[in-house]
Amino acid sequence: MHGQLTHDAFIKGLSPETRAQLTGRSDAPALRRLALHGGLIVTFGSAIAAGVPGWWALLLPQGIAIIFLFTLLHETIHRTAFATLWMNDRVAQLAGFLIAIPPNWFRQFHFAHHRHTQNPQKDPELIVDKPDSAARFMRHVSGLPTWWSALSVLIRNARGLNADPFVPRTARPAIMTEARWFLILYVSLLVISVAAGSALLLWFWVLPALLGQPFLRIYLLAEHGRCPMVANMFQNTRTTLTNRIVHFLAWNMPYHAEHHALPTVPFHRLPDLHRLAMDHLQTVEHGYARFTAAYVRSLGEDADAPSPASRPPDT
Repeated sequence: MHGQLTHDAFIKGLSPETRAQLTGRSDAPALRRLALHGGLIVTFGSAIAAGVPGWWALLLPQGIAIIFLFTLLHETIHRTAFATLWMNDRVAQLAGFLIAIPPNWFRQFHFAHHRHTQNPQKDPELIVDKPDSAARFMRHVSGLPTWWSALSVLIRNARGLNADPFVPRTARPAIMTEARWFLILYVSLLVISVAAGSALLLWFWVLPALLGQPFLRIYLLAEHGRCPMVANMFQNTRTTLTNRIVHFLAWNMPYHAEHHALPTVPFHRLPDLHRLAMDHLQTVEHGYARFTAAYVRSLGEDADAPSPASRPPDT
């Protein structure tokens, strides 16, 4: 019967052989995905830089490809994307630099989110309330608060003023050093661009990232927005059934309840975990457009009330 197992019971019911298969890591799938994802950014960026006819129409897809490096950052801070440890760490640094999220700080933030998912007192993702009015929704989706927060966190960490409760004191020196290097590199690139009289980075990177951010905001809002404040990951986290393009760009993270249930599963094994868990998922939506429409309709309602969850068709 649908939804009878909690995520804990489901995981405990997996055989050791199945768990070993699901959590097996490999460099090859991530290298292929990285080559394709990075290839899109280079291809779009090169066409923009060359000023090909209609180049301006490439700014949005370029921005979506860049900003969804967030999902690559997410996978690499879990150190599950690659089997080789240093590959995870180097790719995380590159992805984090391109979207202004230093991985050492984000790892502490995100792991606290996993430990305390949908716990209003402890989940750092709930420090800022989800938008509960049309005006707040538009502001949230614009991405401007996100960029301001990222800059504020970066500067605070670089000054050695981090006081986040989820960051242990032993991790703060590395977080400070990383933030300082990020700022040094950003300022250096700006100085070089101004000295060269070049706006290439603006058109290749900065403006596209600004344009792409709203799509990431909607995507991320679907992960836990209007989900119940309970401990069961099959309830407090939403899996969104979507197309191959989104799964490609998001490194299979639309299978988000499955990821929260067993975070050690690499992105390329999440479809397998989904097939095993789908009958027990309790918060599922068919597509991001449908989620967004339902969320917008719910604005003004009780902010703690979960939005109606649809279920996948029986297979």
